[in-house]
Parts: sequence; structure tokens; C-alpha cells
Amino acid sequence: MKMFKITAVLMGCMLAFNASAGLFEDDEARRAILDLRQKVDAFQQDELKRSTENNAQLRRSLLDLSGQIEALRSEMATLRGQNEQLTRTVTDMQRTQKDLSQGVDERLRKVEPGKVTVDGREFAAEPAEKQEFETALATLRKGDFAVAQTSFLAFMKRYPQSGYKPSALFWLANAQYALRDYRSAITNFRALVSADPDHQRAPEALLSMANCQVELKDAKSSRKTLEDILKNYPQSEAAVVAKERLAKLK
Repeated sequence: MKMFKITAVLMGCMLAFNASAGLFEDDEARRAILDLRQKVDAFQQDELKRSTENNAQLRRSLLDLSGQIEALRSEMATLRGQNEQLTRTVTDMQRTQKDLSQGVDERLRKVEPGKVTVDGREFAAEPAEKQEFETALATLRKGDFAVAQTSFLAFMKRYPQSGYKPSALFWLANAQYALRDYRSAITNFRALVSADPDHQRAPEALLSMANCQVELKDAKSSRKTLEDILKNYPQSEAAVVAKERLAKLK
């Protein structure tokens, strides 16, 4: 638009000049026209040059901007990849931490004491302690009385303060009774009652002890044991059996 205006002005000047050309000689008119044309051409060339330079500068700016945009895209892609990798790393770390925690909890469960309830008594027992008692009891129930006796003796030696001890004494004495080792059975039944007279198995232990005494032909001691059941545990099931046996002994 600027170039158009300038060109129009120059053309106007040329027309004005032509209108008065008759006042000059032909040579002078031609020289003036040529000079004017040269000036117009030079002006147009300058404008074209400036326009070309401006266009070149614009293209360079556009190329620079395009390069910057591409660099930003590349950087964003890199950051996105790093973010995804970081997310995976965090997820892996969380999974590893969870696995480690579960492993620690599992190991702790294998070594830390836990609550158990046996014969109405609740107490803390180590996992190995619990396992050993249950194995000995399972052996007794299978009828392998000699192995059960050995297992319960080893258990009480290894865990002398165990909460299982009263029950272990009771089942040890039962194994000995089955092996016809009546004197040892009496010793262990009595140990249970003496150490823990309120134990759930105490009345039953006394009744079994009376049976051992009968097997040893010791009727007097058997009668005394049955009377102790009636005296100390009158509401127990063992007391009902003891009353019947006392009637027969008389």
C-alpha cells in the first residue's frame, strides 16, 4: 500500500512534468524523464530490497519460533517419559514395600508369641511351642502312647513355664496310664491338681488317679481320692462318677 501511494505521487509528478514539457527542449525533456525514471526505479528497488529483507527476517523468525516449539515438544515428551518412569518406579517401590511388610509380618507371626486357648485357659505361646504341644497331643490320639509320653516329657523340659503345662501333665499321665505305668501317671495327675486345683481338667485328673490306684490294688487311696472329688468338685461330671464308684467300693 505504501509503495502504491509513492508510485502514484511520482506518476502525478511525471504527468505534471509532461504537461509543461513543451517549454523545454526535447533533449532536456528526455533527460528529465530518464532521470525521473531512474529515481523511480531506484526507489522501487530499495523498497523491494527492504521488503525482501523483511520477508527474510520474518521467515527466520518463523523458523526460530518453529524450532523453539519443536524443542518444547521434545522437552515435554522427555518430561512425560520421565514422569511415567517415575510413576512406575514409585509403583514398584510401593509393591516392594508391601511385599517386605508382608514378609516381615509373616516372619514375626512365626516367632512372636500369640494368644491361644486350651482347656478354658487363655495364654501367650510361641508358635514353635504351640506346634510342639499339638504334635504331642496328635501322637497320643493316634494311640502311639510311648512316643506321646516322650514328646510331652520333652515339651515340659523345653517349656517349663508354659501355659500348656497343666494340660501337658494331664495328657502325659493319660499316656502313662495307657502304658500301665500307673505310679508315674498318679504322680503327674497329682502334680496337675496340686499346681492348678482350679484347672478344668483337675476333677478328671483325680478320677483317673483313682483308677490308677484301683489298678495298683490300693482301694484305700482310691476311696480317699474319690471323696476328694466329691468334696472339692461336687458339681463336676467327675463327681457323679466318683459317687457311683464309692458306692461300689463300700
